[in-house]
Amino acid sequence: MINPILALSVLFAALVVSAACFLALWLISLRINDPSFVDSWWALGIVVLVWATYMQIVEPGPHATALLLLGTAWGLRLGVYLLWRWRKHGADRRYAKLAERARTKHKLNFAAFAALWVFLPQMFLQLILALPVLVPQISDNMELGPLAHIGIWLAIAGIVFEGVADAQLAHFKSQSDNDGKVMESGLWRYSRHPNYFGDLVTWWAIWLVALDAGAGLWTLPGPLLITFLLTRVSGAPTTEPHLQRTRPEYEAYKKRTSAFIPMPPKSS
Repeated sequence: MINPILALSVLFAALVVSAACFLALWLISLRINDPSFVDSWWALGIVVLVWATYMQIVEPGPHATALLLLGTAWGLRLGVYLLWRWRKHGADRRYAKLAERARTKHKLNFAAFAALWVFLPQMFLQLILALPVLVPQISDNMELGPLAHIGIWLAIAGIVFEGVADAQLAHFKSQSDNDGKVMESGLWRYSRHPNYFGDLVTWWAIWLVALDAGAGLWTLPGPLLITFLLTRVSGAPTTEPHLQRTRPEYEAYKKRTSAFIPMPPKSS
């Protein structure tokens, strides 16, 4: 079971750690005039928070250890990849558009834009996402039940799945003769967003571990948030319009390929 007072203290400590990290990142963004590297911290910050919580526990149980390993694996894999992508391709066009809108419509300078539109919202969103890997660490349940075992293996599968999808896309983009073409081989033949699908599988699987630890209601906002973001806000809704404008073949690819859940492509 979960002690509510202890859970709130864990979340408050995570908030303090997160605020300090995001403040440092905001100051860095002011020096380079680009906040888009924060995407990598969306994942790497989970690693920091899961370890900061784990180190507070006197006698970590099996759920705490499992969540520590899963949170670290997911965060390092995705965070390092996003950091590499940012270093290779530079500033994200989405943040540039947001900065321009903040400047022209809301009269915000870059510092205010980065603080209010980027780092502060992402700090709170990251805390909500992290709930399934933070709160269950204080569970007094000392045995992994069936849900936890299922969740652990599903989470591993999700991390591997999204890692393979990202690697396939990165390799595709590295080939100069693929400029302007649509990636529709490998996992991308069966899903338009296999990396996002792997993300969703991972976080719902981690929630199963949290549920097994007795922290289901405490942590449900985490997987619900990532599902909403990837399907309605910053995932498919921001990538697909750009691809439709810049890739003539994308419309046909979209019609025959499942959005998220991998399925055999429809016949033309």
